[in-house]
Amino acid sequence: MILNVDITEKSFGDKQLYHELAFTLAAGEKVGLIGRNGTGKSTLLHMITGDDRDYQGDITLKRGTILIASRQEHHGHEDKTVLDYIQGDLPEFAELHHIITTYPATMGDNQRKLQRYSDALERFSQLNYFQTEDELTQMFADYQLPAEKLEVPLDTLSGGQKRMVELVKVQRAKAHLALIDEPTNHMDYRAKESFIKWLKAAQEAIVVITHDRDVLREVDKIIEIRNGQAYTFRGNYEQYLSINKNQVTAQVNEYDLTQRRISNLGEDLIRFRRMKEKAHDPGTVKRFKSQEMKVAAELRRLSAIKQPSFWIDRENADDLNPKMTNAYQKYKAKNIRMTAKTDDSRSSQMLVQAHELSLGYGDSPLFAGVDFTLREGERIRLHGRNGAGKTTLVNAIMAKVHDLPQESNVFGGTLAVAKELALGLYEQEIDPKYLPMTLHDGIEQSFRDKGLPLNDQKIKQLMGEYLFNPASDGDVPINMLSGGQKARFQLIRMLMNDPSILILDEPTNHLDLPSIEELENTLSTYQGAVIYISHDSYFAKKVGGETVQIGTAT
Repeated sequence: MILNVDITEKSFGDKQLYHELAFTLAAGEKVGLIGRNGTGKSTLLHMITGDDRDYQGDITLKRGTILIASRQEHHGHEDKTVLDYIQGDLPEFAELHHIITTYPATMGDNQRKLQRYSDALERFSQLNYFQTEDELTQMFADYQLPAEKLEVPLDTLSGGQKRMVELVKVQRAKAHLALIDEPTNHMDYRAKESFIKWLKAAQEAIVVITHDRDVLREVDKIIEIRNGQAYTFRGNYEQYLSINKNQVTAQVNEYDLTQRRISNLGEDLIRFRRMKEKAHDPGTVKRFKSQEMKVAAELRRLSAIKQPSFWIDRENADDLNPKMTNAYQKYKAKNIRMTAKTDDSRSSQMLVQAHELSLGYGDSPLFAGVDFTLREGERIRLHGRNGAGKTTLVNAIMAKVHDLPQESNVFGGTLAVAKELALGLYEQEIDPKYLPMTLHDGIEQSFRDKGLPLNDQKIKQLMGEYLFNPASDGDVPINMLSGGQKARFQLIRMLMNDPSILILDEPTNHLDLPSIEELENTLSTYQGAVIYISHDSYFAKKVGGETVQIGTAT
């Protein structure tokens, strides 16, 4: 055992986040940490690193364990070069490097310093730190980062590049325990292949927060944070789905029996009270009062039980017997409710067509020879490395639809779109103009920008349908929302104008598993056309359609 977590209670104000949450981690074990958005997965990692100590309970690391964790924020590190930042977080690097570089000028014949210098050289060599820069250069290449980025200030990198830097840092650290938060968001398929290859071969224990099913397929164990507790599932994602079905059906059955018992107790309570009131014999009155008090006590105990969060994936839910299906549908966890165009008036009208298209900037094309025709009801997946031009193509389509100047240059071929095309866009990054707005105002402004009618009641309805609390979340600035909440805001904006074509850029980033499934289900019944960019193989299999390669397939 390398890690033991036993949290009796963790709260934020009046909200209890964890209650009796416990799990262990063995040396070398690969664990996928999952849970609905807002269940406190990132908070749990901060507690393990010691950055958050405001809880009751114990978190114990095996003596001598070296821990490394990816950071989400980089306050205080902005001006460091990327190389210095990575090396500064490597185990023992800073101390050993200080000795090696400063002692020669001051140690003279001091035997203690000479010995310490000699030991530091030996340890620095054992950790292979003399080759660090060469190793980091190769790792950068694996994640499609230019080697020259090692020498630039950390603050000059994009959010996606900083995420890659964190992965490189964690992998080079070769610690005993690595904690990683959402590693594959914004990765292309080659970078994700590199990460998964490292994950499978790594000797260290790893806890990774992710809902990327390609990653969850490669872990040894899945820990789900649900109802303030940790549920452990031995095996990978496929095994999790099977075990989860069995566990949840048993829990649903138990909860259903409890609710029936509550109903019966309520009837018993009324009956005993009436019988007590009608009785005249003191002994009989006392007996009915005793029974009334006993029933009331049990009723209070059972009524205090909170409804657990129940979720079974669609395929396993479809295999439930009718009785369990009814019970599960009655009690299952609330999910986002997406509505999209589902009428049957589909035609074979051409919506978007590219012929031998080549786009780029300046004098350099990003890609050439792109051919496709998209009609109503069809799906196209744009596939290619980061920087190959997928977003450039999407932006060119958007410019055509809205009759705006195109930022990229056309080096060859043609791009055509249907007239008066209603388009819904899901972007990885929210338009900066919405970030300072509250969620309520951001939704309202999004509809106004499209010239669509909207009232306060509709805004609250939308917030509820997308798992926001209309009473408290409406006043939260969008830039303060979690990644999952921002993703749900983007989904609202994408579907607000009843679009005939959807364009989705990595829509599964930040969404939890039930929300990803709801998106997949909605797209399966959507009668409009879809263009999507996704490196989630499960999502691509569900949505289907023609794959259009952008750039080379290397």
